[in-house]
Amino acid sequence: MVNLKAKPFFLNDEQIRWVEDTIAGMTLDEKIGQLFVLLKAEPGIDEQRIEATLARSHQGGLRWEGGDKEAVWRQNTLYQKHSKIPLLIATYSDDGAGSIVPEGTFVATAAECGAGAGTDNAYHIGLVAGRESAAVGCNWMFNPVVDLYRNWRNTIVNTRSFGADPDKVLANARAYIRGIRETNPHMAVTAKHFPGDGVEELDQHLAMGVNTLSAEEWEATFGKVYRGLIEDGLESVMVGHIALPAMSRKLRPGIADKDILPATLAPELVTDLLRGELGFNGVIITDASHMVGMTARVKRREAVPGAIIAGCDMFLFANDIEEDISFVRDAYERGDLTEERLSDALHRILGLKARLRLYEESVRFPAHEGLSVIGCQEHQAYAEQAAESCITLVKDTRANLPIDPARQKRVFLVYVGTTPNSKGYAGDPVKQVVVEELERAGFEVDLCPNYYDLEIRNGVTPMNFVKMLSHSSRQGFVETHDWALLVFNIKGYAQENEVRVRWSCNHSMELPWYNEEVPTVGMSLNYTNHLIDVPQLHTFINAYAPHRSHIRAAIAKLTGQSPFLGKAEETVFCGRWDTRL
Repeated sequence: MVNLKAKPFFLNDEQIRWVEDTIAGMTLDEKIGQLFVLLKAEPGIDEQRIEATLARSHQGGLRWEGGDKEAVWRQNTLYQKHSKIPLLIATYSDDGAGSIVPEGTFVATAAECGAGAGTDNAYHIGLVAGRESAAVGCNWMFNPVVDLYRNWRNTIVNTRSFGADPDKVLANARAYIRGIRETNPHMAVTAKHFPGDGVEELDQHLAMGVNTLSAEEWEATFGKVYRGLIEDGLESVMVGHIALPAMSRKLRPGIADKDILPATLAPELVTDLLRGELGFNGVIITDASHMVGMTARVKRREAVPGAIIAGCDMFLFANDIEEDISFVRDAYERGDLTEERLSDALHRILGLKARLRLYEESVRFPAHEGLSVIGCQEHQAYAEQAAESCITLVKDTRANLPIDPARQKRVFLVYVGTTPNSKGYAGDPVKQVVVEELERAGFEVDLCPNYYDLEIRNGVTPMNFVKMLSHSSRQGFVETHDWALLVFNIKGYAQENEVRVRWSCNHSMELPWYNEEVPTVGMSLNYTNHLIDVPQLHTFINAYAPHRSHIRAAIAKLTGQSPFLGKAEETVFCGRWDTRL
């Protein structure tokens, strides 16, 4: 029996009556549909299609991909209009609202916040995320990320984690949540990815994650963070496809290795640990169900109902809507999914909707004029503040800084991005921003070519490779360049477990052969662990974001116009001595 008057729901008698009456009026199919948060990924807005999808699925929540602010506002409005029961409409917003709609405001990454002093930047991320996502009709934030960045090889949570220290992570997560709650009382927040990522390097899109901490180590780290947020009244937890073997063995003595499952399917972690030991009473949702960390461990017909049976209340995304729903229905009819377990899940889902007052039209349907808050000047200023206070000088062991454009005007710029699209790196707007900002600061830029751009320009020919081998004489290079800047804008997603620096071709002139010839500065616009691939650089800056605000601020700092205020964590040195030289 779920206590809806208790934390985090705090419902009054009238709200509880709404929950009970709503559940009493549901068919079995409608009850099962409430367990699903479905993804709307197809382009365009088709009202009839939306209406038909809702009639078929009876879904409890919605996530979407794509669309500008006008389209997303209209889409979410139509989903609420045609849903018999108010929808939880969820969004991811690690960095402000840059990932919500194209016009949204990027403020900072979690790694950036962790490098800065205090928690103001995390507060501003939450504030902006809450305001701008609510403007397009969202009411459920799949944030903050409360993973601990303990393994430098992990590029899944590298920029998404506030750091390695549980106290720092807890303080920043609380600030993020406060930023949302102080501006939007009708939005729920979610801590993720329970039981915790960042200890090893596997990406759950590709394999089951394994948190290798002992039960005692987990309690002192991840457990401390979750206990603190649960005590504060956290509304929901997203469970990752991450095993916690030591805890599973403690709670299930004698459990065989083959029976250790990701937390999404492990009742000892969801029901015994999260619900029981930690006392969490809110909504538990799985991470995305297309991830191999779940789907490669058990058959889908077992995984879909299995997550609910294990103690999760909602299931994120579907493979085939009708099939996934049928898997749950079959488990219910067999008695594997009990009436009590289904009832508890429904009461928490509807309890959250009542907590947010989604039964009120004024809450479900945001005014169109509210879209003006998206990308506003106030929010943009928070990004500038974060850049100024967090950009980090990781090392400068040769005292290369500051670079004076009056005396060191000629810069050799090497830009290394993620594997390019059909336009090559030339189609990467960030590279052009770097060039523009260097020129704005008074530098003359000699941009190093790369193999992909040469293929776009010249077609496929062996001469492109020859060109990339064309190192000038050392004396000639020194006479025409005062310094070199090597900029990394690398970020991956669900293609490899570890994302590393990849040059455009072998033996490329991009490689830092110039490191000892002229003062050379490395700068990352994303991940914080690139020193593993360029340990020979004596000066390195973590600028955290490929946005003009951060690029401009980093150049101002390397030219001595403003101080570096961010502080690097030990993980930036990747466990090696040579990265410190």
